[in-house]
Amino acid sequence: MEKKATIKEEIKIPDGVQITVEGKTIHVKGQKGALAKVLSHPKIQVSVSGNVVQIICAQSPRRREKALIGTFKAHIRNMIKGVSQGYECKMKTVFSHFPIKTSVEGNQLLIQNFLGERFARRAEILENVKVDIKGESIILTAIDKEKVGQTAANIERATKVKNRDIRVFQDGIYIVKRG
Repeated sequence: MEKKATIKEEIKIPDGVQITVEGKTIHVKGQKGALAKVLSHPKIQVSVSGNVVQIICAQSPRRREKALIGTFKAHIRNMIKGVSQGYECKMKTVFSHFPIKTSVEGNQLLIQNFLGERFARRAEILENVKVDIKGESIILTAIDKEKVGQTAANIERATKVKNRDIRVFQDGIYIVKRG
């Protein structure tokens, strides 16, 4: 039986970012804040040596382990970018029939007068996501890419048109740019 080689991936840590590994949890600190994420798999080890994060799969990696190494690498890169630069998502309010009014109330975005409805539709804003409303544009900013994306998805889903022809009623709040 022939032994398969081990897979070793490395990510260079930029200046101003600190990464520590405690068990299965990876902590990333930077100038914008700190993030922590649990990344675990029995065959994959994550360690920090110097200014390099190493992701190692020692036991004959199969397709699933190879894919997970890439996933771990992407998560760590996203965390590094988040704590150093942050993430931003721009959305735009589009209406042709009834003017849509948006406002923030606690951890929810209120969407009023959507298709002339009397009640306000609500979209959940996840923690640590900052929402700026300037006219018809909505800007979401945070250090966690997943929370920005999920908040944008919640807002889009809240303005889904039901029981009408979507070719005619194209009103809603849509993602214009992800940064």
